[in-house]
Amino acid sequence: MRVVVRLAEALGAEELLDISAAHVDSCLYHGRAPLDFAERLAADGATVVVPTTLNVSSLDLLHPDLYRGDPEEGLLARRLMDAYVGMGCRPTWTCAPYQLEERPAFGEQIAWAESNAVAFANSVLGARTDRYGDFVDICAAVTGRAPAAGLHLDRNRRATVVFRLGGLAPELYTSSLLPHVLGTLIGAVVGNRVPVIDGLPDPPGEDWLKALGAAAASAGSVGMFHVVGATPEAPTLDAALGGHQPAEVVVVAPDDLRRTRDRLNTARLDGATGDALATVSLGTPHYSVAEFGRFVEALGGRRVHPEVDVYISTGRGVLSEVEERGWAEILRSVGVTIVTDTCTYVTPILADTTGPAMTDSAKWAYYAPGNLGVEVVLGSTSECAESAVAGRVVLDEAIWATGSHDG
Repeated sequence: MRVVVRLAEALGAEELLDISAAHVDSCLYHGRAPLDFAERLAADGATVVVPTTLNVSSLDLLHPDLYRGDPEEGLLARRLMDAYVGMGCRPTWTCAPYQLEERPAFGEQIAWAESNAVAFANSVLGARTDRYGDFVDICAAVTGRAPAAGLHLDRNRRATVVFRLGGLAPELYTSSLLPHVLGTLIGAVVGNRVPVIDGLPDPPGEDWLKALGAAAASAGSVGMFHVVGATPEAPTLDAALGGHQPAEVVVVAPDDLRRTRDRLNTARLDGATGDALATVSLGTPHYSVAEFGRFVEALGGRRVHPEVDVYISTGRGVLSEVEERGWAEILRSVGVTIVTDTCTYVTPILADTTGPAMTDSAKWAYYAPGNLGVEVVLGSTSECAESAVAGRVVLDEAIWATGSHDG
């Protein structure tokens, strides 16, 4: 409670509020400090008082042979996981708790950590959480309280920056790549302000919104966004702005998006060596059932090139449904490795970190070069599938041309 109260004071909160759920990011092993903190709480008899889910860990408990890290660190990571389960947290081990069967309702006050989950909860579900970090998340879960500040409050949830889309090719509007590059651009511009997107020809689905939020939260500190006509607090642009004038309006052109994509591409693609590929990593945030279906369709039963390792990260609940549909067996039979409980940019799983890695996730592309030292190529899901089969990078540059849609 001292931690929660001190945070409230730092945020200028006048009171605490009751929360109904929590999501803990502190279960990812980053050294002894998180472990000491968790084991101190557990030894003191701490237990969570609200339903609490757990973010990705540093181990895949279902596929332990995938771990390529230091064995001693692996044991410490397991102790950290056990400490949180011992405090009553659910062993969900997913960065996408909104894909679980039970998820927060509109207006519900919660305390979630994990940046993409925070953005999704606020923006897509209309639940209310600030952008909590390690240690605060479990303290909120144990006390059932959080500061009445930040995105918990009405006044901080309205948009202040408008992003208008214009002149994009029709193919880019339908590409899975758009929310990733758009989210990265938005995050770099707004920081921790609340943006609103206006001008999409059709309301996007949850996977599109998930990708946008994850990218914006990685490139910036976005904890909430609005999409006019798609997110619950933005039926109109005026509603998203709370009746105020925007502080800034940004018109997004094809060249802006292409430059953003190019900044995420750290691998040199000159065609001289055939742009050989070593790895394809998907599922950051964790793949949904629908995303698995789209990748299975994109592969079309073709085998992955023998010199390319393909990984898809997902949550246990999604994996169960994917197995029931027969897709897991299909994917494994053509050379795809499914990863659970963790993510390939935070845990040493990749067999080859010397060759270029391709991903359909802006978040993975943003963090993997620094975390793993790999060169990255960002592509759409279909481009990743084609590249995995071909054994080399295959990109469709035509989608970046100026289109006739005026946004």
